[in-house]
Amino acid sequence: MLDKRTVENLAADLFRAERAGVAMTAASALQPELDMDDAYAVQAALTALKIASGDTAAGYKIGLTSQPLQIARGTNEPIYGRIMSSGVHSSGCDLPMASFIQPRIEVELAFVLKTPLVGPGRTLLDAVRAVEYVLPALELVDTRVTAPDGALRLEDFVCDNSFGAGAVIGSCPFTPDKADLRWVSAICLRNGVIEDSGVAASVLNHPAAGLAWLANRLALDGESVPAGQVILGGTFMAPLAVRKGDTIHADYGPFGSVSCYFA
Repeated sequence: MLDKRTVENLAADLFRAERAGVAMTAASALQPELDMDDAYAVQAALTALKIASGDTAAGYKIGLTSQPLQIARGTNEPIYGRIMSSGVHSSGCDLPMASFIQPRIEVELAFVLKTPLVGPGRTLLDAVRAVEYVLPALELVDTRVTAPDGALRLEDFVCDNSFGAGAVIGSCPFTPDKADLRWVSAICLRNGVIEDSGVAASVLNHPAAGLAWLANRLALDGESVPAGQVILGGTFMAPLAVRKGDTIHADYGPFGSVSCYFA
């Protein structure tokens, strides 16, 4: 277990790397004994630095929500990161490339809860009952760390806010009773050309399942999933690397669409 000062120093390095737009050496290369508890402590300290700088917490992102991704990273459960208010954007926004280091896009559903979801012991049914509405969303993903051997550990993902850099949120909310959420699907286009498509069932077999997992995971640290914040449930397509000048558009059919432009 890393001491408090080491955790805070790693968080400060990540904070500076994100602000400067220059990737830092991964935490596991600097502190090989780093474990998952340490990684979440670094993430929490990083969030505290952002709040101290004037930002506010806006929600959570859930990552590694497909079995292939979990197997590739040597885990059997998802990971989470924080969403800050400065990283939440409306559909149709322009995003400056200078704000990112290695930007990617993930196509997801965003959830807003009407009541807090407090673990432990929360189930999928509990999660669905707590949802006020669902929105199409694009997660903004970025990597602020590099490994000397090119191999990042899972702990590095978590330290670096699980690679979360914000979200672009659509403007067509719908309630869970209006759809079988497992069958909500989307087509992702770059500059009008289809890049990928997917169905939400590929996220833990139900896109709201991650909400229950998040509530139970946060309960280990005495926290809960708050009402009113944005919760990104996990991607149901492969991450898409983006370039300057790209317009990304995700079409969810009857459930609306969401788009952004990288300037």
